[in-house]
Amino acid sequence: MTDRIALIVGVGGATGAALCRRFSHSGYRVAMIARNAERLAELETEIPRARGYPCDVADLDKLGATIERVQAELGAPHVLIHNAVAATFAKILEASVDDLERNFRVNTTSLFFLVQKLVPAMIDRGEGAIMVTGNTSSFRGIPMRPAFAPTKAAQRILAQSLSKDLGPKRVHVGYITIDAAIDAPWLASARGARGIRPPADWPYDRDDYFAHPDAIADEVYHIAHQHPSTWSFDHVIRPFAENWTLN
Repeated sequence: MTDRIALIVGVGGATGAALCRRFSHSGYRVAMIARNAERLAELETEIPRARGYPCDVADLDKLGATIERVQAELGAPHVLIHNAVAATFAKILEASVDDLERNFRVNTTSLFFLVQKLVPAMIDRGEGAIMVTGNTSSFRGIPMRPAFAPTKAAQRILAQSLSKDLGPKRVHVGYITIDAAIDAPWLASARGARGIRPPADWPYDRDDYFAHPDAIADEVYHIAHQHPSTWSFDHVIRPFAENWTLN
């Protein structure tokens, strides 16, 4: 599979990095897009066949130029994983229109833009996969997320539209809702301060409260490689003891 290419957009230190490792492990060449050039440089040294492309996906001109560079240096991606996210957690009177528009640009507009750039080659090839990572805000709004939830809901509906359009063209689109706190490295010292911790009556091990990035990456990889006779679109993944915040 050394000639296959995965483009992973939104390569942070948790899920994004785990996705890069998972696809590289299966022989993909991996193009990594993130704003943090230093992190990408570190991952290039750690992950075989991975190459970093620093870019803010909210800047569509730069994103377009970056995609052209990826295609010139590696080729047309077989798999697109949209893991980029911008979030604002504030009530309506504390959030701003700029927050909403920035979040929409990253969460939804960049997905629309990337698909327009990449899907023609997938259709011509007769195969492709577009995987989008989401969260419970794509299904429900709460008081602290008026500048975030609408952008994730729009992202999910966009992905559903793509799935119905592109599926018959043999391009598989999947939306993976992560109903969990993710065990990101930077949360280790901040879980208590930010309230990211199990409830006081949590009856399991502390680590069982969090979704492990490598396990998330395994699921995304599996969905991207489903047999065409059994493709699926909506996926909700959560730790075994999660109380189903998405009902």
